[in-house]
Amino acid sequence: MSLPIKPSKSVAFDQISLGEIMLRLDPGEGRVRTARAFTAWEGGGEYNTSRGLQKCFGLKTAVCTAFVDNEVGHLIEDFIMQGGVATDFIQWREDDGIGRSVRNGLNFTERGFGIRGAVGVPDRGNTAASQLKPGDFDWDYIFGTLGARWFHTGGIFAALSASTAELTVEAVQAAKKHGAIVSYDLNYRPSLWKTIGGLKKARDINRQIAKDVDVMIGNEEDFTASLGFEVQGVGHNLSDIETGAFKQMIETAVKEFPNFKVAATTLRRVITATKNDWSAILWHDGHFYESRKYDELEILDRVGGGDSFASGLQFGFMQFNDAQKAVDYGAAHGALASTTPGDTSMATRKEVEKQISGGGARVVR
Repeated sequence: MSLPIKPSKSVAFDQISLGEIMLRLDPGEGRVRTARAFTAWEGGGEYNTSRGLQKCFGLKTAVCTAFVDNEVGHLIEDFIMQGGVATDFIQWREDDGIGRSVRNGLNFTERGFGIRGAVGVPDRGNTAASQLKPGDFDWDYIFGTLGARWFHTGGIFAALSASTAELTVEAVQAAKKHGAIVSYDLNYRPSLWKTIGGLKKARDINRQIAKDVDVMIGNEEDFTASLGFEVQGVGHNLSDIETGAFKQMIETAVKEFPNFKVAATTLRRVITATKNDWSAILWHDGHFYESRKYDELEILDRVGGGDSFASGLQFGFMQFNDAQKAVDYGAAHGALASTTPGDTSMATRKEVEKQISGGGARVVR
């Protein structure tokens, strides 16, 4: 059974995402606390999927977000334009001069190495994106007049504020109404939800969103915390999530949410910050599909690997409408994204397909 995906020629965009994009400041091999220089990147869990689909796979994508109309906002915009993602739906907010009422988000991120894990220090309070609310986007124009084959958003954006939670509900309902495939990455972050109602609010909002989701992405903890599903007899160690636990979780979830056409997660065993076992599993139409296993995958920068998995998965369905190809493209794309710096993928489709076919790391001349 395949997904009811619109043909590319019938719409303006293959995929549209909704989320916050921050300026990532990266100290490279050093530490944030001792850095004297940073490399600037852009990054955001939802946006990263749009950029991966465009730069790696050549699809037409756009992002719905907001920035302050100042130099930092336009720097992030410039990164987005370099990534080929359409900026048509960016909302601009007036700069008050000091960021008292609205600002752009920053994310200080160190990659980690060996026994020292990666560290993220987000500085995103009172950002333009966190103040987005229902009614800010004309969804009937975006999904109805222009059209999109796929819409993607996630639990990080929904958790930024009470208004972004409401906007996420509005957006998935509108996308569903106009026939776009809706994917959602649960991405549960307790630190984000704690100021707007905590675990109870996270479950209330995510369960409301889940009613309009076709493709649900998340690991064992995400499904437990965000949707309230429990699995008996298995651990809850995110770095060593078990395939059996995910299977039990999904079999429970799809009974309550029969609208889920696909559920998927990466399977990561963290050996060190720079060496992980990596693979992925996907459920579709009553069957489970697993990717090849990338044992002891050497990691340069793990941030964004899950987002690149999500974009590869989306490509697999939009290009082939095939579940096995979707999990294979997702796992390979996520693995390759972990070998380069920054949140977003630098891989090519040819490199992804080489990994799917079992290719190694010999020099390409």
